Amino acid sequence: MNDTSLPPARRSERAVALVLQGGGALGAYQAGAYKALCERGLEPQWLAGTSIGAINAAIIAGNERSRAHERLDEFWREISTSDPLAPPASLAGLRQFYNFWSAQRTALAGQPGFFAPRPLPPLSLLPGGPAATSYYDTAPLKRTLERLVDFDRINARKVRLSLGAVAVETGKTVFFDNHERKLGPEHVMASGALPPAFPPVSIDGALYWDGGIVSNTPLEAILATPPERDWLIVVVDLWDAKGPAPKTLVEVEGRLKDITYASRASEHIRAFNRISELRALIDRLYSKLPANADDEGLWLQVQALGCPHAIDILHLVYEQAAFELASKDYEFSRSSVERHLAEGYAQAIRLLEARGWCAPAREPGMVRVYENERLPAAKPRPS
Repeated sequence: MNDTSLPPARRSERAVALVLQGGGALGAYQAGAYKALCERGLEPQWLAGTSIGAINAAIIAGNERSRAHERLDEFWREISTSDPLAPPASLAGLRQFYNFWSAQRTALAGQPGFFAPRPLPPLSLLPGGPAATSYYDTAPLKRTLERLVDFDRINARKVRLSLGAVAVETGKTVFFDNHERKLGPEHVMASGALPPAFPPVSIDGALYWDGGIVSNTPLEAILATPPERDWLIVVVDLWDAKGPAPKTLVEVEGRLKDITYASRASEHIRAFNRISELRALIDRLYSKLPANADDEGLWLQVQALGCPHAIDILHLVYEQAAFELASKDYEFSRSSVERHLAEGYAQAIRLLEARGWCAPAREPGMVRVYENERLPAAKPRPS
């Protein structure tokens, strides 16, 4: 263990949760960040994911730690397209054209081990059924999940796993949680069933779509549960809500996606911070009660709403490269995937090396948030 690792005493005092946003091909960034966390001794006890984040989370939860890294690498190699002659990132204009072409290839031909185009256009079919309500068949993903994920391990609850989806008929967010039900490939696929590209997934007679169409960052799955100990929550987002105003229609499309899928992670964090302050205040008030002040049990109910535990949130946000377009989430070239992996690892290391979050919290119940630093090589998006 190197000098940037969390001190053993602090590791034993807190639990680690990993929250993974949806974002298609950008999800390789999360695999890189996970590697950095494990190298620092920060193995998650709770994983929450949506869409591609649900797939990454299931692979991590469904394998032993040493095997999880291998399985993640195998997954991203399988669903990416080899491109040994890809232009370097330094040639931004050429690389932008290449990425556009690569994304169009995916749209036309699909990705091995992930999804395949349907032989007939959906509008030419009679209503009803998956072929009439989606452009792609996700049967390849089911086979990939069955091969790479040990669902018996997930259902043995070695770690907690929560997968965000949306009920098609009610529009309500649902979290499939292995502490509440038995999970299988269909629950992971439901979390990633983004319409109209992918068909809804039927579970217990109800249809589900990608959780990202309502809330793309499944942070609320963790924050809704009052903590029983100190927590370190690592949130890995793939869309940046902050960015320059667009100057072209191409940039408008990209900015719209960023804002839409950045979801409400920051709002969730601010709301949770306020709730934590109120919980800490309840604890302080309860400690000042005189003896025998709780004859009716009312104050015991109030005291149960308090929380003496501290929460640290590490918020990593993927930083878009100068040459990337709105199609970055379905641009699956091997060179782009490897770049996402490397940047997820590098940005997580930069944040972990700050080490400010390692210090014990000054007060029980406090929430501290740490954002990732911008990479030096980042440049504004070209027109």
